[in-house]
Amino acid sequence: MSMPFFASRLLLAATALAVLPAHAESFIRRLLDKPVPGGVAVVPLGDAPTAPVVTYRDRRTMVLREDAGEWIAVVGIPLDAQPGIQQISVQGEGGSRALDFQVRDKTYAAQHIKLKNKRQVNPDPADLARIEKEMAEQVAAYRTFGAHGPSNVMFDRPVNGGRLSSPFGLRRFFNGEARNPHSGLDFAVPAGTPVRAPAAGKVILVGDYFFNGKTVFLDHGQGLISMFCHLSAIDVQPGQEVARGGAVGRVGATGRATGPHLHWNVSLNDVRVDPAIFIGAFKP
Repeated sequence: MSMPFFASRLLLAATALAVLPAHAESFIRRLLDKPVPGGVAVVPLGDAPTAPVVTYRDRRTMVLREDAGEWIAVVGIPLDAQPGIQQISVQGEGGSRALDFQVRDKTYAAQHIKLKNKRQVNPDPADLARIEKEMAEQVAAYRTFGAHGPSNVMFDRPVNGGRLSSPFGLRRFFNGEARNPHSGLDFAVPAGTPVRAPAAGKVILVGDYFFNGKTVFLDHGQGLISMFCHLSAIDVQPGQEVARGGAVGRVGATGRATGPHLHWNVSLNDVRVDPAIFIGAFKP
């Protein structure tokens, strides 16, 4: 065998090995694995005959089977998670075990907002009692965990057109006072714009809330929840099954809002995560 031929075969083999991991990585991992505070970690679990049960911070996490047959945990990472090693607990046919995953650092910008309604910055006692009751309803909805998986993990955008006006994770200041970081993604679209389900789901909560205004919670399965708020109209009822692309409501400016827009939250294992991850718009 001539040396040029032998060298060319080595080059081809090396090239094949170099590109193999990119082809071997699944669509779900490429789309969702953004392991930062407020992001998502995809953790391989092996190819057991049945799905293991996985928990993270005492909350059950989504478990899906990839096309190649391997189980994966899809884990929502809270904004307050510190960069470094995090751990999930895996319960399967062979017993229980712990698996580590790495969280990378990410810095979020600040946003300063002026509100004319001072009660939406510093609520009075009656408002606080209302807010406490409403928060309990919403927390219970976020903790819903259905047995079925989502119809699709590559979500459709819930509204057509419009720019992404306020990204997830902004450190927010209302009238100069620090408040919780922005827990969703805002779309700058006109009032009345139809809001549609980014994946199939069941309506688990509908309300008109102090901060969120007219709101719909949609359960996509296995702890994956969408919340749409500041709506001008709601087109669904609790318990209703909504197909992918089905009407949920219409954009408005109800609750604590400075103008018409859609605020969309995505929650995974009771952790609010960046919705941009699920529509291919995540920015490291």
